[in-house]
Amino acid sequence: MVAVRNHSGLLAIWISLVSNIILTVVKLAAGLLLASPVLLADGVHNAGDIIASGAALTSSLVSQKPADEDHPYGHGKAEVVASAFVAVILVLAAFWIGAQSVRSLFEPPGQESWLALWAAVLSLVWKQALYIYTIRVGHATKSKSVLATALDHLADVYASLAAVIGIGLGLLGHHFGWWWAAYGDPVAGIIVSLLVLKLAYEMGRDAVDILMEHNVAFEKISRYEDLISGQTEIKRIDRVRAREHGHYITVDVRVGIPGEYTIQQGHDISRELKKRIMEDDLDVVEVMVHLNPWYVDDTQRDN
Repeated sequence: MVAVRNHSGLLAIWISLVSNIILTVVKLAAGLLLASPVLLADGVHNAGDIIASGAALTSSLVSQKPADEDHPYGHGKAEVVASAFVAVILVLAAFWIGAQSVRSLFEPPGQESWLALWAAVLSLVWKQALYIYTIRVGHATKSKSVLATALDHLADVYASLAAVIGIGLGLLGHHFGWWWAAYGDPVAGIIVSLLVLKLAYEMGRDAVDILMEHNVAFEKISRYEDLISGQTEIKRIDRVRAREHGHYITVDVRVGIPGEYTIQQGHDISRELKKRIMEDDLDVVEVMVHLNPWYVDDTQRDN
């Protein structure tokens, strides 16, 4: 199952990388041939996506390496580092798109063409399909690098939509004599820059939370506590913590069991507890259990 999930994630990133290369070449070529500043800007933005996809691919390969002496908890956080890197690229792209759009407001509008419009539509449809595909694979594999790639595609969807609106308004404005329509592209670009900046913030915040050992969602912790409470030999829950390592989770548990139990009994309880949690949550790859002695008159937890 793990091998299939890893393969699906790598395939999604490879498809994204190849698609970004093709789209970058197409947009830059069309922008140069048609003298379309919108397509040129979108092509430059797509060039940044190649770097982001390359980082996601590299991190995904590293994250699948088994634990070793230097990295006893595995290499899963390599995906989180890549996610943070993609967030930085999106921030730069957002500011670049915004700056170009604001500058265009103070320049004479360019002449739009139908070929430029179709190129923008092709990019929009292609990127939307890639986003749907990668976001599904990302959620299925729990891969931070695939999810980051999906959000990068979503940012491109916004950018391509802005290009379609801008070029389309320019063509309509030329046909109907709407002078204001020529400035639809820079206005749409400013809106897109804000949307991309929002995506970058959310992605970066999640990456920082994981790198700073932020606890997993309260609902997951509550579920682990319910599983622990269902084990009759465990008399007290002292502490439950869990943290993400990219596409997997490690759980730390401190519980109290009767002080007169033997080491063998404690070992069996620990093994059963690990089995319960890992079978219930397939994202968990390690459960570290610390046993504290419990007596009938205990009133305080031993942390």
